Amino acid sequence: MATPKKQQLGPLLGAVSGPTNGRLRFAVAAALVLLMVLGGRLFVIQGLDLDGKAIAAAKERTRTYSIPAERGSILDSKNNVLAMSVDRYNLVVDQTLVADYKRPIPGTTPTEYEVVSVDQAATELAKILNADSDTVKNTLTGDKRYQIVAKNLLPEVKDAALDLKIPALVGERIDKRVYPSGAVGGSVLGFLSGDGTPLEGIERTQDEILSGTPGEHTMEIGADGIRIATADSSIKPAENGKDIRLTIDQDIQWFAQEAISAKVRQYRATWGNIVVTDAKTGEILAMADSTTVDPANPGKTDELFRQPLALTRDYEPGSTGKVATFAAALDSGAIKPLDNFRVPNKQTFTGETINDSMRHPTFDMTAAGVFARSYNTGTVQVANKMDNKKREEYMRKFGIGSPIDIGLNTSSPGVLAPADQWDRRQQYTTSFGQGYTVTNLHSASIFQTIANDGVRVPPQLIDAYISADGKEEKAPRKKGERVVSKKTAQEMLRMMEAVVEESTGVGAKIPGYRVGGKTGTGEVAVNGVYDGYVTSFTGIAPLDDPRFVVSVIVYRPQGDWKDWTVTDTFAQVMGQTLNTYNVPPSGAKSKHYKVFTDDPQKRPWE
Repeated sequence: MATPKKQQLGPLLGAVSGPTNGRLRFAVAAALVLLMVLGGRLFVIQGLDLDGKAIAAAKERTRTYSIPAERGSILDSKNNVLAMSVDRYNLVVDQTLVADYKRPIPGTTPTEYEVVSVDQAATELAKILNADSDTVKNTLTGDKRYQIVAKNLLPEVKDAALDLKIPALVGERIDKRVYPSGAVGGSVLGFLSGDGTPLEGIERTQDEILSGTPGEHTMEIGADGIRIATADSSIKPAENGKDIRLTIDQDIQWFAQEAISAKVRQYRATWGNIVVTDAKTGEILAMADSTTVDPANPGKTDELFRQPLALTRDYEPGSTGKVATFAAALDSGAIKPLDNFRVPNKQTFTGETINDSMRHPTFDMTAAGVFARSYNTGTVQVANKMDNKKREEYMRKFGIGSPIDIGLNTSSPGVLAPADQWDRRQQYTTSFGQGYTVTNLHSASIFQTIANDGVRVPPQLIDAYISADGKEEKAPRKKGERVVSKKTAQEMLRMMEAVVEESTGVGAKIPGYRVGGKTGTGEVAVNGVYDGYVTSFTGIAPLDDPRFVVSVIVYRPQGDWKDWTVTDTFAQVMGQTLNTYNVPPSGAKSKHYKVFTDDPQKRPWE
């Protein structure tokens, strides 16, 4: 007879008999229920996560670090680097994650670890940074999620610091701006503040193009401050800034800076400025100031010189302003170059007496001679052959009274009142360069118009933008505008040549080249009181086929005005520019108009 089988409770209970059977079965059943509850709860939390706790935990561990974009360089017209960025690093830390930690001991196999306290980590880091350990510890500890520990570190210093394996300590790349040519073109380039904020010049106005767009690196960090390798991460690459190529020629800029600085020292003047432009394109090859800011240390330079003087400082031009008057008179048909004028030393017009700067007998002169000898009385006679409104229209077409936008953050428009507001005397003084103001860039632009067959091309400073892959995009060019006819421009060039060959501009001669230009001496007014002078010369060469314009100004020179000359400085800079660009001398003879109608051989100082 078979033995009856024991009642089966399943593999978890096994064979149990006696009084404990019921209690055991109850305990096992309870355990199973509890496991089911816990499993279900775990599924809800980790699978369904109805309360978002897993997401919240992941978010708590997630850190997003900025990936700085590399700032673009600023280049001269020949791709020489004027401003560039080099890699430097800030050390930053999440203080909430800094604690004692384990660090691998180098050279141990299998790898052994040492425990590093916060105090020890701070001491080791301070040694690398050459800093005080207590100060370093204060930057490592606290409740800030982002704290800068050290700034502007070389890459090798950053690497040494990170080798300490301090939790949540990372290196954040920054750009350190350097200027390989020092103060060459400093006021044009501009500069950055200590924290990288662009303050002046191209650095400021073109910041959006230069700076690019930062990227992002998002990752999950464990409690030890180390990235969780198995967690998701994402990288949005930075878009580096573009390089900017200027029209400035580094060599011409340097030479002009040296030349104007020497001239200002010679005359103990307040400041001086030289502008060099391409006669056909309006491109600016140099804007040189007698004192130039070093972009790497702008605080050492007076604020006056932190922006280009050719843009910021306007003045009454004096006789260089006669170019607009004579060009307007020729172009409108009011005069011809060889028309006769009787020119006294002093003359009264509607109750206003006009004097020439130096006493002279009454001359019978050509219009070209009046321009060459720069007589105010004769110039007013020429201006009176036009109505004031017509002359004002020509002045404005030359750019007088309007700001010149070359991509910098400031530009003085100068001052030119409407003709119907000129008073009885101003209607005459505006004809010979007083009663209105211009900047040196205005003067250079006026002469560029004459040199370019009467077409004014707005001055250009930015040549092109260059992306990281080398692709070039030319900067927008403004369309040229005809101001006077080609015939008028050619007549004006011959009249300018007479200034150099027969009058006040003889110091501007350059052997082998035909040169033309105009001298100018204007009074400086402060609060309506004239108490100083500005002396200048703007010229063009070679006249056979004009290539360059050089405009020189010296503000408030000391001494006797009759002794001042800047034509020698013009000749130095123009000669250097012609040589740099391999413009050969033609040796052609002068084609200037005669000065006197009664004696073509008579010379101006006889």
